[in-house]
Amino acid sequence: MTFAPARRKFLGVKSSPISSVVSRSGRFASGPAAEVAAFSESISFDWRLWRHDIAGSLAHAAMLRQIGVLTATELKAIRLGFAEITAEIEAGKFLWKSELEDVHMNLEAELTRRVLAGAKLHTGRSRNDQVALDIRLWLREETAALQSDLRELQRSLVGLGTANAAVIVPGYTHMQRAQPVCFAHHLLAYVEMLDRDHGRLTDCADRANVCPLGSGALAGSTLPLDRELVAKLLGFLDANGKPRVTQNSMDAVSDRDFAIEFCAAAALLAVHLSRLAEDVILWATSEFNFIKIADAYTTGSSLMPQKKNPDVAELTRGKSARVIGNLVALLTLLKGLPMTYNRDLQEDKERLFDTADTVRACARLMAAMLAHTSVNAAACAAAARDPLLLATDLADYLVRKGMAFRQAHHVVGAVVARAEQLGKPLDRLTLVELRAVDPAFGSDAPDVFNLEKAMTRRQLVGAPGTKEVKRQLARWKKALG
Repeated sequence: MTFAPARRKFLGVKSSPISSVVSRSGRFASGPAAEVAAFSESISFDWRLWRHDIAGSLAHAAMLRQIGVLTATELKAIRLGFAEITAEIEAGKFLWKSELEDVHMNLEAELTRRVLAGAKLHTGRSRNDQVALDIRLWLREETAALQSDLRELQRSLVGLGTANAAVIVPGYTHMQRAQPVCFAHHLLAYVEMLDRDHGRLTDCADRANVCPLGSGALAGSTLPLDRELVAKLLGFLDANGKPRVTQNSMDAVSDRDFAIEFCAAAALLAVHLSRLAEDVILWATSEFNFIKIADAYTTGSSLMPQKKNPDVAELTRGKSARVIGNLVALLTLLKGLPMTYNRDLQEDKERLFDTADTVRACARLMAAMLAHTSVNAAACAAAARDPLLLATDLADYLVRKGMAFRQAHHVVGAVVARAEQLGKPLDRLTLVELRAVDPAFGSDAPDVFNLEKAMTRRQLVGAPGTKEVKRQLARWKKALG
């Protein structure tokens, strides 16, 4: 759902006197200077918390009814008022007012204008615990949505691997050809990475799933608020269905650990996406030519008509920088704050929102791009036929003959050097030439360079052998549904 129409409306609103019902106090003789109001407003970005702010307000109102602050008639009027406001926001007709500073004041002021009982709604709460609640509610939803996006990306990777299960490519270390691996095995490495990201997000969501409402500005309330009821109504429950509420009011209003933890998990996810993007970019080059990305996920050049650029992958690689930057910004924001709430915390939302928006967009687009990517099996096979990829297999052959690996490593190094001297590929050396280096080589030594047999020998759990990769693909297809 998009709220762009509502955003356009409030950006151009002229200032007007703030309603006394929602003003901070009677302490001030006049409102802030215009430039101060413009400097301190947050409605231009925290408007997107509106649904969560209303949900929190409705739960708080239900609790106020239970403890006798609201009557049944007043509660009903508040619910109807918020229903009308919700419909207007969804239709893009709600007029956000920058002079009301933030989403909380905008919604409360409009409710109070329509419903007299709205003036009672702020009983027992502060914007300090209110915003802490809203962010937790919003982050809980965003985390679940991001986890769903990650599952789709994993499915795309598994799908591309399954469709190309027989394809073998060089594996690389130091960006030099090293040993042969199944192409699907390479893709499954990212599936494993993303699964760890998914698990970290689960941990983040658990720590965010605690209700801070009832903490007030910093010292709770003298009213008999039922915090557990509010937590239950908003779904802040443990594994046994018991409500979870924060245990220290000062910590509750100043805590942004859950936001930083999400941004930290997202930053690591962004790094993983960037690494995947880098591989895709390399594979799509003319030099590699391992894959072809569908036109819809590439762009051309304004000057060179032949170009086909992997922009989705490049932008994903680039956007990892802003996600990492957001994490650093939040850590720096919190590092010097005294207890409890400080206005500095207003700066958390844009960094948090941008992180969630960015990693979700990258995950979704990478998944779509991979679902529309084909593999050039011939180019992959040509690269995988490089006999040097099986040099370690040749050393393993000597180990099976009883030679110590360090010695075998030295012998095969000498064999490689001899092949270079003779101007021959490694697998074209004759048995006589092999034995000239070391007599341990037998007549079966050339069989080492049979790539298909070499891949069947890689059967350890987690190895890139044909049988094991098929097992891993089947495991992930089952796990991902």
